[in-house]
Amino acid sequence: MMNEPSAITQSLRQVFRLVALTAMLALPLAHADEYSDVSQLVRSGKFDDALVKAEQYLVAKPRDPQMRFLKGVIQTEAGKPNDAIVTFLKLTEEYPELPEPYNNLAVLYAGQNQYDKARVALEMAIRTNPNYATAYENLGDVYAKLTSQAYGKALQLDGTNKGVQSKLTLMRDLFSTGAKGGRPASPAAASALTPTSGAAAKAPPAAAASAAPTAKPASAPASAPAAAKTSSAEKDIEAAVMAWAAAWSAKDLNRYLAAYGNDFDPLPKQSRQSWESDRRNRIASRSRISVKVSDLSIAINGDKASAKFRQDYRDAALNLSTRKTLDFVKPGDQWVIVKETIGA
Repeated sequence: MMNEPSAITQSLRQVFRLVALTAMLALPLAHADEYSDVSQLVRSGKFDDALVKAEQYLVAKPRDPQMRFLKGVIQTEAGKPNDAIVTFLKLTEEYPELPEPYNNLAVLYAGQNQYDKARVALEMAIRTNPNYATAYENLGDVYAKLTSQAYGKALQLDGTNKGVQSKLTLMRDLFSTGAKGGRPASPAAASALTPTSGAAAKAPPAAAASAAPTAKPASAPASAPAAAKTSSAEKDIEAAVMAWAAAWSAKDLNRYLAAYGNDFDPLPKQSRQSWESDRRNRIASRSRISVKVSDLSIAINGDKASAKFRQDYRDAALNLSTRKTLDFVKPGDQWVIVKETIGA
């Protein structure tokens, strides 16, 4: 008989977004079947069988981050939040560069009304990946919950304060609308563990908007020259993306950092000098790195552009895949990166 998702899992989905690991990862072929089998059992609701298979895999490979992450998702779905917390907590300790375990740990804390712990975990997720939209959304919900609790306490102390009552009602309506507004029936799909040891997500929290080319009438006299210019610019941006990936793969730190413009915005409250030092330490600490770019699409608007692609990252411990957007500007003769967004 198929297991149903636990009540706590359904409750968490009403407000907070739990990230699920799917089989759509860039995994070594030797292990692809194991991940696929466990993921299929999860999708079928056979959580007990999935957990057994995951545990069997981890006997031989106890440090495997993907399977351990999946184990945490299974435990959550099976109604074992405390076990899942232990699993995700250990992942954050051993792989602090991965934001997804922090996010799911925060969701579980929130499900137990431990909102301060949830806030800390989400802030850690955002620190490792400042463009992690799911973590920002969850952090907003956590702050809203904390705000609601504070208003409730204020009302207990002063029941005649109509202003507080109105604010509390507003907050409750906000969460009621969020639940009815249709969170996904299943955890957010196709989200792979994202390596922040790579040039992960350094843009501000707002979702990055890709610069779309301005539409021009087909009869405009300048349409043909503009097309030629766009074609040339696209080649330049493609070359810039490939050079950035090659420099990262080669651990050529000077060339890698030179791909970022002076206006590139690193982590919140982090100086450019501090960000560069952090990048040098992270990249230099890897014995080997491979970064491959595929499915590249480019949009250009004057001296601004965006490049969207799939990034396959591999080092000695991790083998991961994600979508990425690099936003470029051209202040002179060279296109340089001013924003990085993961998952977009």
